[in-house]
Amino acid sequence: MDWDKLRSFHAAAETGSLTAAGERLRISQSAVSRQIAALEEGVGVPLFQRHARGLVLTDAGIKLHSATTAMARAASVANNVIKDAKDSPQGDLVVTAPIAFGSTWLIERLHKFTELYPDIHLHLYLDDREYDLLKLEAECAIRLWAADKADLIQRKLMSVKTSLYASPDYLEQFGTPERPEDLDNHRIIVYGEQISPMHVINWAQRVGRDDRAPRDASLTVNNVVGMVRAAEAGLGVADLPDYMIPEQSKLKKVLPGITGPHFDLYFIYPTDLRKSNRIAAFRDFLTSEISAFKNSTD
Repeated sequence: MDWDKLRSFHAAAETGSLTAAGERLRISQSAVSRQIAALEEGVGVPLFQRHARGLVLTDAGIKLHSATTAMARAASVANNVIKDAKDSPQGDLVVTAPIAFGSTWLIERLHKFTELYPDIHLHLYLDDREYDLLKLEAECAIRLWAADKADLIQRKLMSVKTSLYASPDYLEQFGTPERPEDLDNHRIIVYGEQISPMHVINWAQRVGRDDRAPRDASLTVNNVVGMVRAAEAGLGVADLPDYMIPEQSKLKKVLPGITGPHFDLYFIYPTDLRKSNRIAAFRDFLTSEISAFKNSTD
């Protein structure tokens, strides 16, 4: 079978759309459609059912998709082997990280990495969802939860502490809570993406409630950066990672004697890439920067 046709089929199967498949492959929608039609003619059975809402795999398509998934992974691994064949780390490196950590702590330090490794071209995907590293949706990940698959290598980077914060204007208007139970009379800002492990950050809803139902939220936001901005705007009390609140911030700790959930930050990558000099370079950079950060905050 022609690999170009299989690539078009695989991209369409993954995205459920000819347009999205074309964007992924950087070819036109009509080219994807022609290649899939030629593939279906060659195998003698339809691979997709066409619907107004997108493409749905037939039974034959499901079987072929299983095969092309393995082929696509093998092709990506081969491509990575070529990237890492040279002594000096170079080429593209796809990294995923949580929105808050990536857009605050990580971004402001990446200039050091680009100075150390000018031939590595970073593609940084900031998202609180979990990218599938075994399908090489990304080559490595920074996550606030441990890997749960045997084919992934992980290294703990640090523990992230959280605390309750609110703006001085908010506390002046609504009063400063003295006990956890006082939060019953306050506006609570929560993380609103419940499908992510990040939802445990919604400690402000639960502290002091014991077996009672969590407090109602006055505002839900689907990323932590937005929660910080909401707290700064005086919209309520939020549970936030301490590393996101610089010393010059106007936000004040609420119930400072009580700390929220701790997250362990991990660097994770597939075992297939354990010899990658690009991954090793980024891992060592992260380890060094986090060590310096921890020393500065101790």
